[in-house]
Order: sequence, then structure tokens, then C-alpha cells
Amino acid sequence: MQPVFQMSLLLFVALAGYLVASRINQSAVIGLILVGIVVGPSVLGLITYTDFVAGLANLGAVILLFVIGLEFKIQDIVGIRNGVIAAVGVIIPWVGGYGISIAFGMSTSSAIFIGTALTATSIAITANVLREMGKLQTDAAKAIIGAAVIDDVLSLLALSVSSEIVEGVFSPQGIAFVIIKAIAFIVLAGAFGIFVVSRYIERLDRSRFARKFPEFIFIFAMMMAFFYAMMAELTGLSAIVGAFIAGVSFEGVRLTHCRDIKEGAEYLQIIFASIFFVSLGVLADLHQLTPGIVLFLIVLIIVAIFTKVVGCGIPAKLMGLSTKDSLIVGFGMAPRGEVAMIVALIGLQQGIIDQNIYVALVLMSLVTTIITPIVYRNWFYKGECPTVDEDVI
Repeated sequence: MQPVFQMSLLLFVALAGYLVASRINQSAVIGLILVGIVVGPSVLGLITYTDFVAGLANLGAVILLFVIGLEFKIQDIVGIRNGVIAAVGVIIPWVGGYGISIAFGMSTSSAIFIGTALTATSIAITANVLREMGKLQTDAAKAIIGAAVIDDVLSLLALSVSSEIVEGVFSPQGIAFVIIKAIAFIVLAGAFGIFVVSRYIERLDRSRFARKFPEFIFIFAMMMAFFYAMMAELTGLSAIVGAFIAGVSFEGVRLTHCRDIKEGAEYLQIIFASIFFVSLGVLADLHQLTPGIVLFLIVLIIVAIFTKVVGCGIPAKLMGLSTKDSLIVGFGMAPRGEVAMIVALIGLQQGIIDQNIYVALVLMSLVTTIITPIVYRNWFYKGECPTVDEDVI
């Protein structure tokens, strides 16, 4: 199938899925993932998860996290509370994943990688669901976003440690270097964005050139978002963390002449984030699931959800959040999404896990991704979600 046709089909089904989900007042995340399953190898086989599709999906995740970052001030995501939630929320899932893998008779190397896959949290998924429901400014949402950013650093550390243990080259110096590098990037990138780039954008807004070309500021801001994503990748962090930091850095920008950065970015986000969520469904090839791995998959899903709810929910409660907000945090940290899928792919490519375990990890990521919007809409925020005006569509 030609790349142009596949791209057109991918955009068509992604945007159609977004419109249908919005029309029936459901989370776009679930609708788009289900669309991906239907058009992907599991059902129709019209779209496969090629490097091309992966590239578009990653672009969507970067834009999505940039838009979400524009909703937050830097003080909303830093703090001891979020660090504690993230730390415990990494340790307990790792222990749970390692333990059940050993119980199912898997090798130590496989168990280490399965535990590492369970440490991940997909910030893109939960943040988008909260954004859909207008809940991004709640205490629980701020705790989730802040902890998820820290979680990404800790998951990177866990992946580095796991790889070195499996390869037999573990060194404390190497781990310390990973930590220092990640923290340095977040601090320096944030400071540069707030004190240099944001002020430069406001000065540009007052220039005659910007008044003549009002789209210039938006283009410049998006250029910087991709620059941050690129720098994060070079540092070893996820590109979406870099884009999120860029968004947070530009949150305080106030424009008087040029077009709003957030408004333009949101239109891009609708298009490309839709592709991202569809791609998660495309990636899950149900035909690869054998009967022998089904029991392990069921247990893996239960452990994946339970360890995040407990590992993040209890620290959130101890750090001052209400019981309801603590459970919201726990379930909000449960989606593994593309992060666990990347860890699983690394394990498969290195020959540490086999195809069956890889498929189980991908499906676990998919199910934990779907669970959160269902729980939020039908339990925690039932009756509170924004509804679609019937006269609009």
C-alpha cells in the first residue's frame, strides 16, 4: 500500500473516530483506539504499524503534550508530593511485574523487563482524558501530571538499570550519570524557556514585523516545541517530556497583537493526536495472542492496574489528597500506553522477551489505556463531564 494512501486513510479514520466519539459524548481516546484495532491487523488489515505510521504517531504525542503543557504553571508540577507519588508508583509496579513473571516460570531477564514495562505511565493518555473533561486544573490532575513527568525520568532510569543488569555491565556511575543528565535537562530547559524564550516571544509580539505577519509567533513557538522535543531525545528522555516542558515554559506568555499560540496548537493537536491514539490500536495485533499466554495477560493487566492504584494512590493520600482524589491519581497513573510498548519493543529486539510476551505487554498497555477514561467518566466524574450541544452536530 502506497504511503500517501496509507497516510490519507489514517487521517480519515482518525478524524472520523474523533468526530464520532465527540458526537456520542465519549472519550476520544477509547474511540480512536478501537478504530485503530478495526483498521489495523486485528480486523481489516488496512493499516500496519510501519515506521511511517510510528513517525506520525510520535509527532501527534509531541504536539499533544505541548498543548497540555500550556495549561500548567511550573509550580503546579514540581514538589515533594509529586516526587513521592512517582517514586513509589515506579517501585511497586516493578516488583509486581517481576514477581508474577517469575511465578509464571519466565527467565530472570524477561521478568526484569516485564517489571520495567509496568513502571511506565503514559502522560499523554490521562492528560488528554482530563483535558476532554475540563479537569486539568484540579489538585488530582496537577499531581498526576507532575508525577507522570517525574515517572518518565524514573522509568528511563529503570530501563537503563534493567538493560545493564541483563547485559551484565551494571555500574552505579552510569546510573548516576543518567539521573544527573535528566534533571539538568529539565531544570535548564525550563529556565531557558521561562526567562529567555518567553520574554523574546513577547518582545517579538510588539514588533512591526509580527503585526504584519500575526502567524509568526505561533510558528516560532511550534518550532521551539519541536526543538525541545529533539533536545529531550538527545538527552535520553522522551520527546513528549521536552514538548511538555516547552508548553509549561510558554504558559505565561501574553500576546496583544499576534494570534494565540494555544489556539493554533490545539487545531494541530486534534489532527495529529488522533493519529497517535489510532496507532495504539493498530499496534495491538490480536492474532499474535496465543491461548497459552492469555492467563498471564489477565494476571498482568490486574497487577498493572492494582500496583499503580496502590503505588500512587496511597502516597497521594498520605501527602494530603482526599480519598477520591487519591484514587483518581492512582487510576490516572495506570495507563502504560506507548511508553510500555517502547520498553517491550526494546526487550523483543534484544532477544530478552519472545513474541508472545511482547504481544501480552502491548495488549496490557492497550487495556490499561482504555480503563482510565471508562473509570473517570462512569465513576469519579459521572455527571460532571462536558456534554455536546445537540444543535452543534
